[in-house]
Amino acid sequence: MELRTLRYFVAVAEELHFGRAAARLHMSQPPLSRAIKQLETGFGATLLHRSAAGVTLTPAGALLLDEARSLLDQADRLRARVAAAAGPAAITIGLLGDGTDLGAVRLANAYRERNPGVEVRIRDADLTDPTCGLHAGLVDIALTRAPFDETGLTVHQLRADPVGAVLRTDDPLAGRAHLELADLSGRRWFRFPDGTDPLWWSYWNGGELREGPVVRAVQECRQAVLWNGTVGLTPLGHDMPEGLTAVPLVDMAPSRVVAVWNERDPNPLIPSFVRIATGAYRR
Repeated sequence: MELRTLRYFVAVAEELHFGRAAARLHMSQPPLSRAIKQLETGFGATLLHRSAAGVTLTPAGALLLDEARSLLDQADRLRARVAAAAGPAAITIGLLGDGTDLGAVRLANAYRERNPGVEVRIRDADLTDPTCGLHAGLVDIALTRAPFDETGLTVHQLRADPVGAVLRTDDPLAGRAHLELADLSGRRWFRFPDGTDPLWWSYWNGGELREGPVVRAVQECRQAVLWNGTVGLTPLGHDMPEGLTAVPLVDMAPSRVVAVWNERDPNPLIPSFVRIATGAYRR
């Protein structure tokens, strides 16, 4: 039994879906299924019930999930302690957007508790670089939102948030229960500077060319709406300043919160960070 196989099992047990687990692990589904089958053979027990309705844990599988999480946490702590013994342990984290996100707050608390000897350095990035400096080597890992160019990067989804339109509270559309992108056609939007990642730019502009003020930070987006009456998009679930509201958009794909790092980065603190982040954002 290898730690890697236990990581595979935990992913399937948490997702309760082989396809989603395979995507989370950045692998194809057949080898994942074979690895779980070999694990069951090694234990001599059925760990997962598979049916047309989905995947469920057996009592043996539920027990293994608890033990596997504990074992993997211990392995991550051991890796971090060895790295600390080899030299000063530090990790630089890039953050994009609203730092008051409860998932990020839980992550900070859990990471500090489990890794008290690790120095955490924070780089607060603006909206022009969704990778928060990864390509430039400025951070080890980023907590950000997709989509963006993933070339050379490993991307792990933590959560998906519905999206809404940011409007002044006195806007004619502000009282609607929900909107479609077509309802916003012809309006001025806040937009990002030239040279911004095209995938990122397209998502936050609803897939169309827009006219409006150029912004670089979340606060600038909100002020553009407040002062100029422009519109734009925002993940739902965040408090809006006085004078602004967010109306759900029914035809927008959710905004994916992700942890992302350079795929060949050997930093031993990254696997532990990703595991703790997964638990913090799952609540």
